[in-house]
Amino acid sequence: MTTAEDLRAIHVDQFLAHPPAKVWRALTEPEHLNKWLMPGDFRPEVGHTFTFQGTPVEAAEFSGTVYCEVLEVEKERLIKLSWDDGSRLGWTVTWRLEPEGRGTRLFLDHEGFDPDDPRQQVSRKIMGGGWRSMHMRAIEKVLAEMG
Repeated sequence: MTTAEDLRAIHVDQFLAHPPAKVWRALTEPEHLNKWLMPGDFRPEVGHTFTFQGTPVEAAEFSGTVYCEVLEVEKERLIKLSWDDGSRLGWTVTWRLEPEGRGTRLFLDHEGFDPDDPRQQVSRKIMGGGWRSMHMRAIEKVLAEMG
């Protein structure tokens, strides 16, 4: 039995062969985060507002700038951000870390897509591919370089 695709969210479940403390550093320390995600002025402090600067994507009407606010932080467990490209409201991105053996299970949930908005669905498809492939490969590389 197959489950229906979630048109409101992107969900990623990735095992990383590194302990949660190290994965947390890759998610929260700017020198690492800027390498695998996008350059920005992130700090893991609730209420901190910041931007990420990515590559514009015309098909998704994305300017390249992501406006964020840190909504929740639980050290080495969870980070939740508001995520807005300047034209859409209500997106959130959450990273959850769970210890698994000698590594970490990283869950990513990018939520709040309007299933009836064709532009948001294009964005969901593009970002889903990015989160699942490009960014997961990039974080693995950063973790390996961290030693």
